Amino acid sequence: MMSRSYTNLLDLAEGNFAALGPGGGGGGRRRSGSFGLKRMSRVMTVPGTLSELDGEDDSEHAATNSVASDVPSSVAGDRVIVVSNQLPVVARRRPDGRGWSFSWDDDSLLLQLRDGIPDEMEVFFVGSLRAEVPVADQEEVSQALLDRFRCAPVFLPDPLNERFYHRFCKRHLWPLFHYMLPFSSSASPSPSSSSSSSSSPSSSSGSGRFDRGAWEAYVLANKFFFEKVVEVINPEDDYVWVHDYHLMALPTFLRRRFNRLRIGFFLHSPFPSSEIYRTLPVREEILKALLNCDLIGFHTFDYARHFLSCCSRMLGIEYQSKRGYIGLDYFGRTVGIKIMPVGVHMGQLKTVLSLPDREWRVSELQQQFEGKTVLLGVDDMDIFKGINLKLLAFENMLRTHPKWQGRAVLVQIANPARGKGKDLEAIQAEIHESCKRINGEFGQSGYSPVVFIDRDVSSVEKIAYYTIAECVVVTAVRDGMNLTPYEYIVCRQGSDSTSEVNGPKKSMLVVSEFIGCSPSLSGAIRVNPWNIEATAEALNEAISMSEQEKQLRHEKHYRYVSTHDVAYWSKSFIHDLERACKDHFRRTCWGIGLGFGFRVVALDPHFTKLNMDSIVMAYERSESRAIFLDYDGTLVPQTSISRTPSAEVLRIINTLCSDRRNKVFLVSGRRRDKLGEWFSSCPDLGIAAEHGYFLRWTRDEEWQTCTQTSDFGWMEMAKPVMNLYTEATDGSYIDPKDSALVWHHQDADPGFGSSQAKELLDHLESVLANEPVSVKSGQFIVEVKPQGVSKGVVAEKILVSMKERGKQADFVLCIGDDRSDEDMFENIADTIKKGMVATNTSLFACTVGQKPSKAKFYLDDTFEVVTMLSALADATEPEPETDLTDEFDELAVSLLS
Repeated sequence: MMSRSYTNLLDLAEGNFAALGPGGGGGGRRRSGSFGLKRMSRVMTVPGTLSELDGEDDSEHAATNSVASDVPSSVAGDRVIVVSNQLPVVARRRPDGRGWSFSWDDDSLLLQLRDGIPDEMEVFFVGSLRAEVPVADQEEVSQALLDRFRCAPVFLPDPLNERFYHRFCKRHLWPLFHYMLPFSSSASPSPSSSSSSSSSPSSSSGSGRFDRGAWEAYVLANKFFFEKVVEVINPEDDYVWVHDYHLMALPTFLRRRFNRLRIGFFLHSPFPSSEIYRTLPVREEILKALLNCDLIGFHTFDYARHFLSCCSRMLGIEYQSKRGYIGLDYFGRTVGIKIMPVGVHMGQLKTVLSLPDREWRVSELQQQFEGKTVLLGVDDMDIFKGINLKLLAFENMLRTHPKWQGRAVLVQIANPARGKGKDLEAIQAEIHESCKRINGEFGQSGYSPVVFIDRDVSSVEKIAYYTIAECVVVTAVRDGMNLTPYEYIVCRQGSDSTSEVNGPKKSMLVVSEFIGCSPSLSGAIRVNPWNIEATAEALNEAISMSEQEKQLRHEKHYRYVSTHDVAYWSKSFIHDLERACKDHFRRTCWGIGLGFGFRVVALDPHFTKLNMDSIVMAYERSESRAIFLDYDGTLVPQTSISRTPSAEVLRIINTLCSDRRNKVFLVSGRRRDKLGEWFSSCPDLGIAAEHGYFLRWTRDEEWQTCTQTSDFGWMEMAKPVMNLYTEATDGSYIDPKDSALVWHHQDADPGFGSSQAKELLDHLESVLANEPVSVKSGQFIVEVKPQGVSKGVVAEKILVSMKERGKQADFVLCIGDDRSDEDMFENIADTIKKGMVATNTSLFACTVGQKPSKAKFYLDDTFEVVTMLSALADATEPEPETDLTDEFDELAVSLLS
């Protein structure tokens, strides 16, 4: 029966991943010619349009019927393959109907990012075209774009594109990422494209209930992009940089085919809080797909924090910050998190500022608004831009500060809506009504307080408005980045050839706190656009501010904008991507899992699976064996409700203990009374409880302590602190042991529990600073125990005691699954050097699960552990029963001494 789970949707087209290609074809050694960015300098783009800077003559007229190609699909050397939903190319059919003409889209962020890529690296683009290309022309168009533009177009069938782009991307992902939940099945929002943020869709949209068919189309469309990348990629030399929410499933396809491929992803839209994102039915599939990247980029820390919170709450993956870099440990791979807002293209803006056409437009506007203070808004017409909120705030300012009546003008440029929908129509009606009301109430002869421009405005005209505006106002209720303030700052600075901006440069900004550029503009007045009165006061403050203050704020903003341009952003991203991938060809990698559950496990090359035949052979030829077994997660699954040992486990242990050449020890963090009860049927089993604080060699022996510590007065100091955090953290509890105190928070809220654990750790370390104890954090725990107590220490003591009694081990097996067992693995590795065991000893330090570990071997799960121990039991030769009490008494005395 076919599962209805979304997990296997990657098999949508052919029904099996194998149809997409081999599972691990991306391995191999990186070429020695890889670029290295030792120290990243500030980068400023030079004036000129991008098509001019590209150096391609007549690129506007590159026709498909005049170009032949002998360029291979992949070239040697490092290269960045930029993959996005749309290519930075404008395609037009020739007026005579014969062939096509192409030109670079100079306003495209994807084209502009080339300025930050090292000169020795080629930039190759993969994406779709805005124009509809008939099937008959697709091969010819593809060849022309490859030859002249180094682009590989993806052609999606119209029905697939409708479901992928218009239905899933725009009706589900885009509204959700902008904090709009689908409360009804009807379509509601109508996003429009934005020149300042690549996250806005370009036509009608709606937020309806989740559509499984649209999600399947999304996955299939991502597979189309994947197949195009495969056609042109050289996996040993190429970097792949995927852009935006349209292609969030693509990294899983790529990682499945090329395990070591270097993949980066940048999200140009907001990433919602976990409370919003968790409503998406395919939430885990998308998170897991993104985690198949090596570096994931966001505009702001808020967006990154929301993503990290989702990974913690939904996947149980916590991030770590090390030397300024944030990373997620995902099955041995470190997935980097990059926080870097995109910038503007300084060269392109300065070129437009130098155009003669701009000067007369500026002069005309200065005459039109002579004696007036101009506030400017430049927004797309969609429901998230907050245009009506801006108008209401301006109206409130005129009413509460009458001095501005007749003097202040709000010019609102609204790029025409490219979408449709009831919500958009309602917003448009409100805007027009507000404009009419404000102009009717405050207008005078020759004075209209609101100038509303709802038509296409050219770049030159828009820059002219920027030049004469005293303040730019952005009141979007949610926006991924929004580069309008950056463009305004550059235009107010002017260029060397501008004559109308004399004297000190100044500018003022009133920006919504809900847009991506807000954190980087520390001199702007930040507002909550929903608070009309506060926004009105901010407008008054901005235009009433002293000239010197405006100048200082402008200088601060311009220093940032001019040095953090689009080239700096792309160079910084590539720099961090190379750093994140530096160990790709050194580590052992292999893929596991199906569908979106697929991930690559990256481990040390010396880390291998424990071979059953090898360990049985070593076991059979040895004469003195030491076997150390963890309990939880090793002999019984961590997820098991019943933690008592099975009859099979008890049988195996008794069989191993029956051989006089074996000394089997259970080394666990559990209390001694519980372990003694569970293993009461194993008379010859040694037990080290509470990480080795309590020890006994056989069931009939008394429990002994392995340290001289007898003062537990520190518990009276630690308990009140733990009680405080237990009361404040719902779902947490204290597990008091004879030698330790453990605070558990696995049942608490993940984010709050983790935060409280860090606070508790610091608090306890401070309170117990002068006590002979160790305070450590583990998986969902904070533990306080006596110093010098660890599984590694007790294992060493047991081996030393065996040597002193003439039973020096020549076979050591150590199995565990968590952090406390890592001490045991580390200490066992040095036992030969320390002379604790024979020089020819077979050492088997084995962890449970494929994960980074100090052990050299692994087994997949508890089932394989029990199977391996059963194989050893089958190879065991039980000795005749003898009275070993005296011998074990002597060993115990030796150990404790």
